[in-house]
Amino acid sequence: MPEAISSQDTSRSAPGFWARARRHPGFVIGAVLALVLALAAALSYVWTPFSVYDVRMDDKLLAPGAVHWLGTDAFGRDIVSLLLVGARASILVGVIAVGIGLLAGTSLGLLASARRGWVEELIMRVSDFGFAFPAILSAIMLTAVYGPGIVNAIIAIGLYNIPGFARITRAAANAVWSRDYVLAARACGKGATRITFEHVLPNIAAVLTVQATIRFAVAILAEAALSYLGLGTQPPQPSWGRMLAEAQTLMFDAPLLAVWPGLAIVLTVLGLNLLGDGLRDVLDPRLARGS
Repeated sequence: MPEAISSQDTSRSAPGFWARARRHPGFVIGAVLALVLALAAALSYVWTPFSVYDVRMDDKLLAPGAVHWLGTDAFGRDIVSLLLVGARASILVGVIAVGIGLLAGTSLGLLASARRGWVEELIMRVSDFGFAFPAILSAIMLTAVYGPGIVNAIIAIGLYNIPGFARITRAAANAVWSRDYVLAARACGKGATRITFEHVLPNIAAVLTVQATIRFAVAILAEAALSYLGLGTQPPQPSWGRMLAEAQTLMFDAPLLAVWPGLAIVLTVLGLNLLGDGLRDVLDPRLARGS
């Protein structure tokens, strides 16, 4: 009988989430834009209108037309193909960099919340020190030692994400540690590690999911900035940021070269931010009870 009740409650909660999500315009728009980004990157692995590595100087700076839908760049490369393949770098950097920050930052935040005392103080002070080194500054330092490249860009952005995830995890976990069910678990003799994984982490998963989505957008924007400065994705691999850098010298001759990658970055960041805000509203228990 209890198992039947549990399965019945689960079946009711799932439609409730999707019903609230469908009614949230920000979530729907963000999900569509994020899906378009993922599909563009996936499509580039199996099909692009033209090869992004072939230089055709006879076709350089062509206007949009039936053959080249968005035109060509200064090297005769198809803009649509460059945008599709460039989405790979954005997703790669976003996933790995956010993964680094999420794994390391969440672990540190949970440790700080569980141990308290000097451990918590040490982790928080180190996190404060980490905020003094933004992703671009970290990438410049790594570039000076190891040279430019997408790997160094991922490391720099990932290291920058760690302090943010650590502070958010610690704040959310501290709120859970004061709940009655956690106090009851401690009274039953459960240790800090078991309570962390059985009670604390599941109850802050929604907060971490929302934060990871928003940080994904920040990572894509940071990758574009680093590639624009020549510190991120290197030739001949396409990148939206490097497309902007190459277009800046042709602003008067071919202004659309800067419009297309800029529009791709704007729509991607906007979509992920809307998706993160929508998830925050949909996953909010107070909003769930009011729905």
